[in-house]
Order: sequence, then C-alpha cells, then structure tokens
Amino acid sequence: MTQSVVVQVGQCGNQVGCRFWDLALREHAAVNKKGIYDEALSSFFRNVDTRSGDNGPDIYRGKICSLKARALLIDMEEGVVNEILQGPLRDVFDSKQLITDVSGSGNNWAVGHKIYGCQYRESIMEKLRKTAEHCDCLQCFFIIHSMGGGTGSGLGTFVLNLLEEEFPEVYRFVTSVYPSGEDDVITSPYNSVLAMKELNEHADCVLPIENESLFEIVNKIHQMINSGKLGSAVKQNSLVTSSAGSAKRVPEKPFDAMNNIVANLLLNLTSSARFEGSLNMDLNEISMNLVPFPRLHYLVSSLTPLYTLADVNVPSRRLDQMFSDAFSRDHQLIQADPKHSLYLACALLVRGNVQVSDLRRNIERLKPSLHFVSWNQEGWKTGLCSVPPVGHSHSLLALANNTCVKPTFIELKDRFMKLYKKKAHLHHYLQIDGMEQSCFSEAVSSLSDLIEEYNELDATKGGPRIDASRLKIAV
Repeated sequence: MTQSVVVQVGQCGNQVGCRFWDLALREHAAVNKKGIYDEALSSFFRNVDTRSGDNGPDIYRGKICSLKARALLIDMEEGVVNEILQGPLRDVFDSKQLITDVSGSGNNWAVGHKIYGCQYRESIMEKLRKTAEHCDCLQCFFIIHSMGGGTGSGLGTFVLNLLEEEFPEVYRFVTSVYPSGEDDVITSPYNSVLAMKELNEHADCVLPIENESLFEIVNKIHQMINSGKLGSAVKQNSLVTSSAGSAKRVPEKPFDAMNNIVANLLLNLTSSARFEGSLNMDLNEISMNLVPFPRLHYLVSSLTPLYTLADVNVPSRRLDQMFSDAFSRDHQLIQADPKHSLYLACALLVRGNVQVSDLRRNIERLKPSLHFVSWNQEGWKTGLCSVPPVGHSHSLLALANNTCVKPTFIELKDRFMKLYKKKAHLHHYLQIDGMEQSCFSEAVSSLSDLIEEYNELDATKGGPRIDASRLKIAV
C-alpha cells in the first residue's frame, strides 16, 4: 500500500486541511469498526506507540495506539495552527510537523516566497524528509493552499519547488483555492499570477477551486434545506455542509461548509488508494491519463451528490442523475461549463455499490453531448471504489482536463493587468530582496502562453474527426 503526505500552507490551506483530517478520521471510523491499524489507515496516518512520548516507534499492525497524520502544517501566523492544536484534532498532529511565525506575509507573494522561503528552507526540508522516512512507499504529496494571500501563494509555491528538487519521483498534486472578483485582498491578482507561473512549471496536477463556486454551492444547499424542497430525504447535518458528528461539538465557522466541499474532493480523490474496489485507480494514473501536455495539468473537478442522502437504497434513476449532475455547471468547483468546452480527457471516480456496466452505460449516454479532442475521442479513465462516503450510498468525482478553465485564467490576467498598468502596489513587492519587475512580466507572460495553448485547442473544436492512419509494420 502506498502513502501520501499532505502539506497545508497558509490560513486557507490549514483550514481546509483541518476539515480533511476530521472527515478522513470519521470515514475510516465508519469502516474500521474493530479499531485495527490497517493498510487503508496507513495511507494517511502513522500508528505511533506514545507510551514513551511522541517519539515512540511506529506500530505497523494490530490495535490502533495513537494515530498521527502524515502532514506538514505551515503558516506564517500562529492563529489557525494554534486553533487546530487546541481543538479536537490536536492529538492527530505531531508537534514536530508544524512551522509557524508570528508576523504573517502581509498578502505579499514576495514575502512568502522570497523572505520566508529562504528563512525556513532548511526547517521545511528537514521536516519533509522526516515525514517521508516514515513512509514505506511514498507516492504523492498533496499541497493545499490559496492563491490570493501571501503565505499560501508565496510560501506554498516555494514548498512545491522544494518538493520537485528533493523528491522528483513523487507526484505533486496541488489543490489551489482561487480568489473571487470581490476578494478583500487588493493584491490578490498579483499573488495569484506570480503563483500561477510556479504551478505551470512545477506541479504534476492542479485542482483549481474558486471561492465563488463554493459559496454558490453552499448557498444552494442551504436554500433547498430551508425551503423544505429536499424534504425528509436529506440529513441537514451533512458531511459536506456541516461539521456535526466530529469528535467534540464545536461551533461551526463561516467557511467550514465551503472547506468541507474541498475536503470531500480530496477524500474521494484518494478513495481508491485507501480502499478496495473492482476497478481501482491509482493516483499516478490520474496524471498519466489526464495530462497529455506538461503545462495543461489543470483539472476541473465536480462532486455529486453535494449532500447526504438518508435512504441508502437509492434507485438507479438517481444513479444516472448523479452522472448527469457531474457534467452540469452547478456542480463544478470553478465557474465553468465543461459541456460547452473541449475535453482533453476525463476521469470518473465512483464510490459505492456501482457496477462497471453502470459506468459504461452512462458514459455512452453522455458521450454525444460532450466534445472531445479529435485525437482522444475515447479519453475516459474510470475508477470504482466499493466503500461509499459516510452517509451516502454512492458518490461521483469527475476530473476533467477541459478548456473551460480558460475564462478563469483570462479573468485573472485582466484583473492583474488593471493593477499592473498603473504600477499600483508594485513597490511593496520590489522592495523585497530578489524581487524585480521582470518577475511580474515573466509571470504574466507564462499565463498568457497557457491561455494561448487553450485557445489553440479550442480552435480545433467542431472540426471533423480525424482517424489517425494505422501504423504500418514492415514484415
């Protein structure tokens, strides 16, 4: 069994990470009734004998003693990490896996990347190596961060570079939360575009998520619950929208519901690596099958259902509806409509009592309404995990390499240029050692090149399907 390490950076990264670990523990508790440390748990947790202190040896089989998350928590302010350490999850984190400062990055990518990156480089490397040493077969690093702030964007992408240097063979999946147009951080377009250049060059896969989409999804769910449209079929305290049922009752924070959606995305993404299934999909297969070109590694994600169904025996009609929902605009985690854009490839990760025949039937049903590139008309990758999420009978995570991400990048570039044309706030960045104006021009040029690559693909949409001539083998 392979292991993965989660690196959560900045306020947003640590808040999402906190929800992920909470939901992961509850998911494993629902499956692992006997309290045995098994392979599924080992993918994200160590089992440590803490009788002789936190430095006790790892226990590889038998009863659960003390679970420790395979995680590194980084933030240049203490608030969120201290909150985690005082909360119900405090025993899950090893105190040696935390890096904090007090002053923060001041919403400045250069402070996070250039100043704190250099200052904490050795400490970060040492802790990453230590975490990796506890893994038998380290397969993947998950970085969770936001793009708009200083620490998440700056130090988050610095850590990404370090991972490529130190662990070039280990996959780097990045979950990046993009700011909305009404973001309260004025410099967020600068931070996001500077971070994008690093993501273009150093990530294997990026799962972009927009705050606006999360906000709309949560609002819709709450409206449906309050209006009674969902009736008795929905538990109000869903794993997606609520933290009810966690280890201790804690008051829900404003962004918990939004963060839970991202946490569920990561749970479903890793389900095949943690549990058995008739058609398991390894994490390395996602990158291999969905990323045909190195820079085009941005995968649009959609989750369905977005709330917990109370009745477990879900009729097949609902199963088919689940597949339809995954391709609708309302279920995308960015503001995008993949059905009207071009697919390079698509992965469907299904959990629960679903048959391969159900998968194939729905793919054949949906295929005529989806546009795939001419050279990859059969660009589907499928995974079936037999263990459903808690409270669901089945669920679906769709990952699409689709040109519908382009408008998000164009809007980000436009917001960047509005500031950059006036040189507004630029001096805050240029006063940092190692930061020059060329950093900005190179970053926006990298983003423009990425947009152009999507434009070239979009230009082929609607063209005749070309079947490649068969390879002729000389006998």
